[in-house]
Amino acid sequence: MKELKHLNKYFYKYRTHLIIGSIITVVARLFLLYTPRYVKKIFVAIERYFDETITKDVFKAEIAEAIMYIIGAALIAAILTFFMRQTIINVSRYIEYDLKNEIYAQYQKLSLNFYKKNRTGDLMNRITEDVSRVRMYAGPALMYSINTIALFVVVIIYMINASPKLTLYTIVPLPILSVIIYKLSKEIHKRSTIVQEYLSKLSTFTQESFSGISVIKAYGIEPQTSVNFKVLAAESKAKHINLTKVQAWFFPMMILLIGTSNLLVIYIGGLQYINGEIESIGTIAEFIIYVNMLTWPVATVGWVTSIVQQAEASQKRINEFLKISPEVKNSTEAHSEITGDIEFKNVSFTYDDTNIQALKNISFTINEGETLAVLGKTGSGKSTVLDLVGRLYDIDKGSIIINDTEISQLNLTDLRNSIGYVPQDAFLFSDSIKNNIKFGKEDATDEEVFEAAKNAQVHKNIIKFNKGYDTVLGERGITLSGGQKQRVSIARAIIKSPKILLFDDCLSAVDTETEEKILNNLNKITKGKTSIIVSHRVSSVKNANKIIVLDDGKIVQQGNHDSLINDEGYYKDLYLKQLSEKPKRNL
Repeated sequence: MKELKHLNKYFYKYRTHLIIGSIITVVARLFLLYTPRYVKKIFVAIERYFDETITKDVFKAEIAEAIMYIIGAALIAAILTFFMRQTIINVSRYIEYDLKNEIYAQYQKLSLNFYKKNRTGDLMNRITEDVSRVRMYAGPALMYSINTIALFVVVIIYMINASPKLTLYTIVPLPILSVIIYKLSKEIHKRSTIVQEYLSKLSTFTQESFSGISVIKAYGIEPQTSVNFKVLAAESKAKHINLTKVQAWFFPMMILLIGTSNLLVIYIGGLQYINGEIESIGTIAEFIIYVNMLTWPVATVGWVTSIVQQAEASQKRINEFLKISPEVKNSTEAHSEITGDIEFKNVSFTYDDTNIQALKNISFTINEGETLAVLGKTGSGKSTVLDLVGRLYDIDKGSIIINDTEISQLNLTDLRNSIGYVPQDAFLFSDSIKNNIKFGKEDATDEEVFEAAKNAQVHKNIIKFNKGYDTVLGERGITLSGGQKQRVSIARAIIKSPKILLFDDCLSAVDTETEEKILNNLNKITKGKTSIIVSHRVSSVKNANKIIVLDDGKIVQQGNHDSLINDEGYYKDLYLKQLSEKPKRNL
């Protein structure tokens, strides 16, 4: 139960609902107890009638009164039970809602390293399947626990008042039941944890298969993928069966022990009646009803225990992520004004997941309104520079200064709101093209959306679609070509008119003519804004105020276009190579 303590704050939050639900539960159980008491009175009336101690009219009156009380009490108990379920079960839905929001908020806070180490399918399983199991603990398990405790306390009191000796024999099987439940619950907890792990593996495998379906089809590996899925599904099925085998012991054991209690009531009660220790056979009938009233609550003890064990296993998996502290934290709530002056001072950075040092002691300065271009071979650290400006990671050594303030001391929300970022792998959501562009500025007008699309040279493509800007994209923007996705991503970045624009090789999938048009538009848009452009094309960076060339995480060249094409090195070689390739492209 240690892991489930995390839910105590939610139980406290909804304590009023739970208290009301508990009171209703106790009152409902009290009304249920009218049935065995008046059944006893019916038996007593029958005995008195056959002993001719009461008249027929009195007998009918007593029977009618007893039946009316039984029906009335049952109706009231049923109504109260309805409100009990509405009160307590609703709390479980509130907790489910709050817990999902808490997990999602935590996912949003966690750094990129977390997502590199954990799979999407597992993240999804914890916020769906695991939370659903926890909800069963916060709702049905809690409700039946309150119901069982209330019924047990009230029924046992009534039984003792009726016949202490018979009560003692009736409850003899209960300690045995407790031991069995304890033993089985430990095994259920262990097997539930394994089942949840396999559900995560299945979720991860299917999510990756659906996301990469084009690759699977292109390589013709559908049969092998199906085999792999069947193997994983078979393993998951085996783990579920192992869990079910243990859970299957609960109900038979409950029925056996309840049946034993009934036999003891009939046998011991019969002997007591014969010996005159109890005055009426109605007492035996009353006790049988009491025992059977306890049948379902006792049976639910096993079910509730199973739910609790599964919920604890799921909550443990949830807590593992909730306890992770974000690597990148917002150090201040004070508002930070971002203008665009950026300085890297002896910055070094190493990726935790691969232990690769991406940047090694690099330094440069960009003044507000200037454009910096970053070139270099694949893996030289170009994209890392952009990630560090957006503070997606914290650096190992050195310092990054923005507006004369260390980047870690800036308000993180203000910093990122001041940045328009176009990633190398343009990610678009399964939504309309218009909403994907408005993602950069939610309150943007249609005119602003159209203008951004025109500047990104994608407007003409969009209006050719049947539904134009209302065209809904497939997952990750699969409806569009690579170049169209990049241009929509550019439109999304520029529509917010940020102080800092970051372009990560975002024109690699467009032709040179379209590239030239986009660059001309960007030159107008980026006036007065600080821009950093990562590219493999000299044509994309030649107009930049400053150009740096990275190699193995170090700056090996820096200057402007005119100075660098006159120096021997990577930039000049790349320029001459791409210059010689131009005629071939035009063929």
